[in-house]
Amino acid sequence: MKVACVGGGPASLYFSILMKRVDQSHDITIYERNPVNSTYGWGVTFGDELLNYLHVADPESARAISESLVSWDSWVTHVDDRATVTEQAEQGFGISRHRLLAILAERARALGVRVEYQREIAGEAELADADLVVAGDGVNSVLRERHADHFGTEVSAERNVYIWLGTTKVFDSFIFAFVETEHGWLWCYGYRFSEDQSTCIIECAPATWRGLGLDQTNEADSLALLEKLFAGILDGHPLIGRSQAGGSAHWLNFRTLTNRRWYRDNLVMLGDAAHTTHFSIGAGTALALEDAAFLVNALHGDTRLQPALARYERQRRSAIRKLQRAARYSAQWYENLPRYIDLPPLELIALQACRESALLAHVPPRLYYRMGQTVESLYGFTHWLGSKLGRTRHTD
Repeated sequence: MKVACVGGGPASLYFSILMKRVDQSHDITIYERNPVNSTYGWGVTFGDELLNYLHVADPESARAISESLVSWDSWVTHVDDRATVTEQAEQGFGISRHRLLAILAERARALGVRVEYQREIAGEAELADADLVVAGDGVNSVLRERHADHFGTEVSAERNVYIWLGTTKVFDSFIFAFVETEHGWLWCYGYRFSEDQSTCIIECAPATWRGLGLDQTNEADSLALLEKLFAGILDGHPLIGRSQAGGSAHWLNFRTLTNRRWYRDNLVMLGDAAHTTHFSIGAGTALALEDAAFLVNALHGDTRLQPALARYERQRRSAIRKLQRAARYSAQWYENLPRYIDLPPLELIALQACRESALLAHVPPRLYYRMGQTVESLYGFTHWLGSKLGRTRHTD
């Protein structure tokens, strides 16, 4: 089979690796519009389940990824100056996006995949000789937009704004920090991805963003203000931004993307081209790699292209739908932070852990918390809370 992959992200690279492992005769080319090593994104996260799967699917790339991972086994939540809560957690892993792409690209080339950088594809006509065209060109997919009506593409923007930053502060734990200002709350998610850097995603409501002047300041001034606000966790380390034309800071509204169809003729989508899930559940990279594996399995489970693509669409849309629903509830929890932020820290953090619940937004927070203490089956809440109470440290 002759395959053209548009976009050189994790989804396309891993798809090409697994296709070659199944059948070396596949003729695969990846077209990436950006130069090599120009990726942006700081770090990505992995869990044990994904790592175990990667070792089964392609042990060689999995070993290289594992050797580049850093890990944590605790979560620390700072609630302004009211409390610091430390919890033991399942082990989590981080890796730089740059390093992950380099590992996958090297492995793909070793298997005979051609990777062409600085090669932009505007439409399928340029790939007319391909048996299969894989659109792995991200949330702004050009190939998808050319057939948006067929795919039934819908995009909804979340209300809060966020900025994705790096820092030289190396966090030993996964960090949540909530900081109050006269204009409202800001919060960050922090995790290490290498021996000398961490990711730091900062989020807030639009009114807070505008009240602090972050909608108008340049990147340097924005970072200086954010460093001051989050000085308690940064310990004097700088935040590192992404240079923009004109020096503006790269604040965004997260966009949740859905599609009713995932393929058209011989064109099929995977990763962010097909779907997105809010970063607060940390599933984006894992879902992209899983898409790649499911598509390979479908293609080699049925030699007829259209039934194979239909099977892939059916299986992955079902899985993604559930996760997107959970991610939407998670994003809404942060959008409704004033509803929870004045709770005692232990209750706030307990409800944060339940933020993917469809019920939480419709039940008074204190009542939901009490329900969780008495109903063992509700998200395993009682067991969860009991494990946390013994690992709590308050600061005055």
